[in-house]
Amino acid sequence: MGLTQNTATRLLALNGLDVIPNSAVTVEGTEAGLVGSGPRVAVLVPSGSRVLSGFEGETSATGDHTLLIGPTSAANLEALRDLMPWLRPRLLGKRTSAGFGDRLGLATPGHVRALRAAGGDLAPIFAQQSIREMERTGRSPQEVLDDATWGACAEGWQEGFGADADHLKTDEDVDACVAAGYSFFTFDPGEYVDDGAEAAGASALHAALDDLPWQDLEDLPADLKRRYLDHEFEADGHEVGFDELSLTLAAVKYGAAVAHVVRLYRHLQAAMGERDFEVEVSVDETESPTTHAQHVYIATELRRLGVRWVSLAPRYVGRFEKGVDYIGDVTEFEEDIKVHAAIARTVSPEEPYKLSLHSGSDKFSVYPAFVRQTRGLAHLKTAGTSYLEALRTVAALDSDFFRRIYDFARGRYEEDRASYHVSARLDRAPVADSDAQLPALLEQFDAREILHVTFGSVLKEASFRDRLLGLLREHPDHYAADLERHFLRHLEPFANGGTR
Repeated sequence: MGLTQNTATRLLALNGLDVIPNSAVTVEGTEAGLVGSGPRVAVLVPSGSRVLSGFEGETSATGDHTLLIGPTSAANLEALRDLMPWLRPRLLGKRTSAGFGDRLGLATPGHVRALRAAGGDLAPIFAQQSIREMERTGRSPQEVLDDATWGACAEGWQEGFGADADHLKTDEDVDACVAAGYSFFTFDPGEYVDDGAEAAGASALHAALDDLPWQDLEDLPADLKRRYLDHEFEADGHEVGFDELSLTLAAVKYGAAVAHVVRLYRHLQAAMGERDFEVEVSVDETESPTTHAQHVYIATELRRLGVRWVSLAPRYVGRFEKGVDYIGDVTEFEEDIKVHAAIARTVSPEEPYKLSLHSGSDKFSVYPAFVRQTRGLAHLKTAGTSYLEALRTVAALDSDFFRRIYDFARGRYEEDRASYHVSARLDRAPVADSDAQLPALLEQFDAREILHVTFGSVLKEASFRDRLLGLLREHPDHYAADLERHFLRHLEPFANGGTR
């Protein structure tokens, strides 16, 4: 393609432009970059070039070149994607990967710096946000993707990235993210998982089995039993078997969820047309863990019905609460994940898939075991921890403002916690007596979870949102440095754990 990075000499040399150095790129005679104040897009082309026809902004003559200065608009970003195809989301395949949620749209530069510092061959997803989080932050799928892309552009990231339309539940969710240009689609059929099946008696389970959507499953109870009973599934040295009760439980618990994933998948196929895409299936947001037999059932049935996916997120043993470390026995987790990973490698040997670690932020105690047992067929999904690092930056820059956010979050917690699996308690959350104690709130379990799950309420308050975003934009390197330091702890175990 004839591109060079950080050698856009004419553009960088123009007085008064203040081009962000890492963003400056030359592609076949066209120089482009981001101007720090604003920010704005700067594009320098030889006079008469037709490249500028896709951009909007003001032009001026500079010797034998034409300079355009324009806004960081959707139209200009699309023109940059035509010029720099690495700014379009791409497929990541089976590489060890990490998703970087960003609720504010300003975290990607810090994510890129952490990724570079970690080294290895980690494949990143810079644009990742659930529909629930988009609603709470007042952002659209397009805004989430575009904000992440501008951040990657500012840091000069040319190695490609994915874009995860996270926790999709409806056709409408899928359509909005297809239109925005996402490459990775996470289906969340959690509302169709029958969590109560685990406590049901045999007669209730058999009655529920009859009520499954058999037409959507393209199946019959007798055929289901014929496929599974008296048959051992061998998974890399581990044998997983079914009797009639365990099979009935698996089907009742997850059958309707499988049917819903199939519906979403077929809708996505039609919406994407000839475009390639990747899918993740997530059943992690339930109370009861996914057993190994239930994992086999989910994977086998989805495969039978034509669904193809790159990663799966079962509900693992222990508790994966928001923004805090794993709660449970790490040894038990490793024994459990060992078999889940073996199933992912072998239930369909021609198409192994990654295991995905949802609510993966700050689960430092289980990262080594997760990477070790998956042998690098692993995806880490983080979200709210970048927002918490933003609050850390705020605490250092404006302690009074941070106190106001914390007090407000305490008042919102009991209502906002309803849609999350968290166990923080207000009576255990400390009140800092001095500015020096404020950063410690972000390390204390209860205060951290309270701040984490109330992000939507904070950002809906214009006075909080505007001041928070303003501080981060005024001090981008401070925020990026906090993110880099924090995310290195997340990424290093994965970067050093092997790739595929």
